[in-house]
Amino acid sequence: MSSVSEPLQPTAPPKPKDYKSALKPIWCPGCGDFAVLNAITKALAHQALPAEDVALITGIGCSSRIAAYASVYGFHGVHGRALALAAGLKAARPDLAVLVAGGDGDGLSIGGNHFLHACRRNQDLTYILMDNQVYGMTKGQASPTTAADWTDSKLTPHGTGITPFQPTSLALAAGASFVARGFSGDPNGLAHLLVEAMQHPGFAVVHVLSPCPTFRPEQMDWKKVVEPFDVEETSDPLEAMHRVQTDDGMSTGFIYRDRRPAWQPASTIDHTDLAAMEAEFTL
Repeated sequence: MSSVSEPLQPTAPPKPKDYKSALKPIWCPGCGDFAVLNAITKALAHQALPAEDVALITGIGCSSRIAAYASVYGFHGVHGRALALAAGLKAARPDLAVLVAGGDGDGLSIGGNHFLHACRRNQDLTYILMDNQVYGMTKGQASPTTAADWTDSKLTPHGTGITPFQPTSLALAAGASFVARGFSGDPNGLAHLLVEAMQHPGFAVVHVLSPCPTFRPEQMDWKKVVEPFDVEETSDPLEAMHRVQTDDGMSTGFIYRDRRPAWQPASTIDHTDLAAMEAEFTL
């Protein structure tokens, strides 16, 4: 036993692995979501955030499993409702760093309305939208970001014929105050984007190109065409919109950042005091 008079040893800074749970991910081999998980843990370790000060909220889908693979607080909600759950949590516990993660189907189909209002509300949340342009968990159906002429699904053998959503354009149009695009094939670059997104005081959208090798094997060639934006980020929403509308969707980096105040409901209740919170809802 050491003596109480001995100097305390400095605490070692956390490592990315410290933010991973003991559960082994069950994504398909080659899935981009493995690298997204690595990027999230790298971003948390870089900021040395205590695990108990972080919450990761997800919906339904392959990408939404990610909450179970992190050692922070997590909540695996119902399909499309991750942003609604996260908004309530952040309102009740503004001291927490709240991350929200999900896929293109979860976030832009059944969760699309929540996405629009989260953008315009500008609450201090970080939304990680993992986009593989397909519903992977239900075996390969077209999603809101699938190209209109994709014919490899038995449900749409002639393609959907519907123009896909462009997530960054949608985020800008709805009023998100931080928009960026990353690639799972560059986890270090993605980690950098996530750090900036988490430190941004407002609603931050990080659109992540995350290939599905099982149902969209052609996406494994994304690594050949993804490249950084050749221009700096902007605070002009019109310039940002022009940039993403004229881009091929394969450029990565910061797109837009606005410093308007984040929304937070007014309250005199100490949200770290459980008894005070219960009293607030007593009839």
